[in-house]
Amino acid sequence: VKVRMKLKQLEMALEDVDVFEKPKIHLEQYPTTPHLAACFLYDAQNRFDDIEGKMVCDLGCGTGMLSIGASILGASYVCGIDVDDDALCIAAQNAEEMEVDVNFVRNDITSERFCTIEETETQGEKTEADPSGSDAGDEEETRIKMATVAVEERRWRARACYDTVIMNPPFGTRCKGMDIIFLLSGLCLARRAVYSMHKTSTREHLLKKAAQYGLQMEVLAQLKFDVPAMYDFHKKSNVVIEVDLIRIEVPPSGVPPSLITGLRALLTELVVNTSSEGCEDSEATASRRGSANEDENRRKGKQQSRGRGRGRR
Repeated sequence: VKVRMKLKQLEMALEDVDVFEKPKIHLEQYPTTPHLAACFLYDAQNRFDDIEGKMVCDLGCGTGMLSIGASILGASYVCGIDVDDDALCIAAQNAEEMEVDVNFVRNDITSERFCTIEETETQGEKTEADPSGSDAGDEEETRIKMATVAVEERRWRARACYDTVIMNPPFGTRCKGMDIIFLLSGLCLARRAVYSMHKTSTREHLLKKAAQYGLQMEVLAQLKFDVPAMYDFHKKSNVVIEVDLIRIEVPPSGVPPSLITGLRALLTELVVNTSSEGCEDSEATASRRGSANEDENRRKGKQQSRGRGRGRR
């Protein structure tokens, strides 16, 4: 008979997980609290049996809070993926100190290596189109495109090597659309389900996005994400953000081709925006914005003060 770990026990165990030493604002690095992580994983396991004995991927793992929790709950294999070497170093140290087996990997989900087919393999498939002659024209071009898309879909489906994908992704505050990129990427990696946390204010948008691809999204819980003052531009000691814990089940046939196309379009748009306008890429940028806001507020305050003075006269 299996003895299930209680929610409070899991939360207490996760309190030993160290968080970011120097968080990076451009990556929207905010630590997942032990309470949130415990509620997240407890639901995934006890309501859907999606953790114990399963292959789990933690996308954007940070310092490993969710990865380590999944391992504690008995996942057969856990892989934590993140782009930040500093975070991964802390995550590996956390796993070692807590004596859990988690494989941490550095990768960027927005990179071509992670998210697109390789040109050499595409070219290989193109040769299979076997043109019937120089006058094939548009018909041959269409066949080449179809072959290319077929390869791409197979490559994406081959990536679905995890049973469950878990994540606390960026909310898309610094780079618009990053939350959706994470979610769609997770769906391409999962065979069973994806669990994720998103701002409650984006719920309707996410529901429409899921319906667009013929997927069922379930809001498992509405939680409070307590964000402490971590950056220079933070003026309050903490801010509480309402977040949804969501679950999207992956169909037995895998994600639809339209989802893969949609993800590629978002990635292309992200590259264009980064090249032209740029995402918020540093704490200094955010700090400058905070300083500019302060200057503007002081200016408005002086104007209002003068106005009140003129009224008294």
